[in-house]
Amino acid sequence: MLIRELERILGKDNILINEPLSRHTSFRIGGPAQRFLMPAGAEEVREAVRLLKEAEEPFFVMGNGTNLLVSDEGYNGTVIALGKNMADIRAKGHTITADAGALLSKIAAEALKESLTGFEFAAGIPGSLGGACVMNAGAYGGEMKDVLVSCEILTKEGDIRTVSGPELGLSYRHSALMERGDLVLSASLSLEEGIAEEIRARMEDLKKRRQDKQPLELPSAGSTFKRPEGYFAGKLIMDAGLRGAREGGACVSEKHCGFVVNDKGATAEDVVRLMNRVRRTVYEQFGVVLEPEVRMLGEFHFTENENPWEDPA
Repeated sequence: MLIRELERILGKDNILINEPLSRHTSFRIGGPAQRFLMPAGAEEVREAVRLLKEAEEPFFVMGNGTNLLVSDEGYNGTVIALGKNMADIRAKGHTITADAGALLSKIAAEALKESLTGFEFAAGIPGSLGGACVMNAGAYGGEMKDVLVSCEILTKEGDIRTVSGPELGLSYRHSALMERGDLVLSASLSLEEGIAEEIRARMEDLKKRRQDKQPLELPSAGSTFKRPEGYFAGKLIMDAGLRGAREGGACVSEKHCGFVVNDKGATAEDVVRLMNRVRRTVYEQFGVVLEPEVRMLGEFHFTENENPWEDPA
């Protein structure tokens, strides 16, 4: 039986049944996952994935859940969470190597401790390393491709291997990993020797700028839409008259229009309706297509012209 085999590999304490995903996403939205696995290491991930594939069971690998909108119905499959059980961080010389579940803020703190500069941009990004590599996360002029040396990955064929940064094909919020379906298990970053006081000052400055400009006091999935070439999503949304626009408990932030926030117990359906309204309004007024940066998990029942992941044209 699948559950017994998973327990043999992971241990019973690392498997949750019908676990509400609202507990594991920054949006604080989402129904339960049929199974929620918390592996501790690359081999456990590989064995869990192998078993699930052999059983033809759907599965989804998540990090810190900061870029995810989960259906109100939840996920009829298994979530493999690369989180606290895979969060080791190791520094050696100018290189920091960390597991996929390590938080970017923790890695930045380790860099500061070692007086290494180049990762300050990521100190306030509320995600984990694996997701940051897949999405080429970035902020304030820096991005992962600037510092990423290599990733240890689990290929869709079930092999664990190391790939170099250039092989990952990193571009704006994109990597080749997204097409190939490979999973990041760990990654190595190359930083430069710096001065701790200057590194700390830079991190504090970026932290203050983020707090001043972003609605960190409310649950969200960060920037809801990718930056269209030649534009800023937040400004387009503001200019379209959508500041404070609301669908149920979901709201376009008054503080930063690039964020859809969970203001008053929003459902996933509320968020989807609001995202769709924003995209259509911006397209109708400016002819610009906003592409969602948020990922979806689970079943969503769209009616005609309601899917915010489709072209609004």
